Amino acid sequence: MSVPQDWTPPTAGSQDSRPSREHVVAGLKATDEGDPELVQLLTPEGERVADPRFDKYATDVDVDALRSLYRDLVLVRRFDREGNALQRQGQLGIWVPLLGQEAAQIGAGRAMAPQDMAFPSYREHGVAWTRGIDPTDLLGIFRGTDHGSWDPKATRFHLYTIVIGNQVLNAAGYAMGQKFEGKVGDGPDSEATICFFGDGATSQGDVHEGFVWAAVYDAPVVFYCQNNQWAISEPTERQSRVPLYKRATGYGFPGIRVDGNDVLACLAVTRWALEECRSGNGPVLIEAFTYRMDAHTTSDDPSRYRLADELELWKLKDPIERVRVNLVREHGVGQEFFDGVQAESDELAARFREFCVNMPQPAPDRMFSQVYAEPSPLIEAQRAEFLDYHASFEGV
Repeated sequence: MSVPQDWTPPTAGSQDSRPSREHVVAGLKATDEGDPELVQLLTPEGERVADPRFDKYATDVDVDALRSLYRDLVLVRRFDREGNALQRQGQLGIWVPLLGQEAAQIGAGRAMAPQDMAFPSYREHGVAWTRGIDPTDLLGIFRGTDHGSWDPKATRFHLYTIVIGNQVLNAAGYAMGQKFEGKVGDGPDSEATICFFGDGATSQGDVHEGFVWAAVYDAPVVFYCQNNQWAISEPTERQSRVPLYKRATGYGFPGIRVDGNDVLACLAVTRWALEECRSGNGPVLIEAFTYRMDAHTTSDDPSRYRLADELELWKLKDPIERVRVNLVREHGVGQEFFDGVQAESDELAARFREFCVNMPQPAPDRMFSQVYAEPSPLIEAQRAEFLDYHASFEGV
């Protein structure tokens, strides 16, 4: 039985809301040595470790595949950093950084089959990359010119969801449809859905409602929780008395915790979970235990609620560095490869920036576009009235 805790908010000026150094260290140890249930295939030191449960889901990851994963991680981080800089320079209204969560996203995204469907929140730039979405297609959301310029049906990647946790309901419903339409089974074309959300979203009712419906209907959906330790300013221990992956037990489906900074483990575990769903075994909850190395968004100041020591300790578990070390030590990859990836990432960032600063201003009547799937006489009448009204101010 859990021990009741005092949830009384601290008084003004109190530091009780901040985790102690001992708590931080204990949490860090739990990511790779303190939790026997945690799945890890690549240690922070770059050592490949065996796991009899999940090794078979990563047997195809040879040196070329590992180099490809490294490239994904570096390029995604580079354009993410450029997005941050563009917001600071007034080119974007806001940016949602993914720094530190690259492995959790690339591993899960690369585990998906082409026919699988993904439902993101607003931070899944890495997953978008794995679905073939150009980073420039993300800019309209954060510049305020569109809601997303990619085709969700073609990419099998839904538009970003801003309302916290709402995508879990969408994903559960979509997965139920996959089952009702007979798209689940042992065939090569069987489908599954994966839904991405953060630890903070697990406190939302929509998430739990999605869990209930998915469990009742054995919906083929992987609930992929990126636990980055902070729901804006609230640490995970103030949201749950148990590890988040153990919540799945209450709904009757399996839950598993994976090292979210280990791209190999995230790839293997997500492959397993998607296979479970495609085979008709119902939903799975994955908790990718990672860390948000930057602010929640560019409107947030994390120095007001978390310790600098905590950030420094998590830097030692960087998801990119462990892959680089493994490539060098175990596969003899030379500096030329890493220099080439860095140069490619800089070119991507330059193209990302150039596209952003040259984005055209949308016409005022854009608000009437794509309101309904079919043409609407009412909308067209409103558009005409608006254009007449707008024209009356020209030259004033």
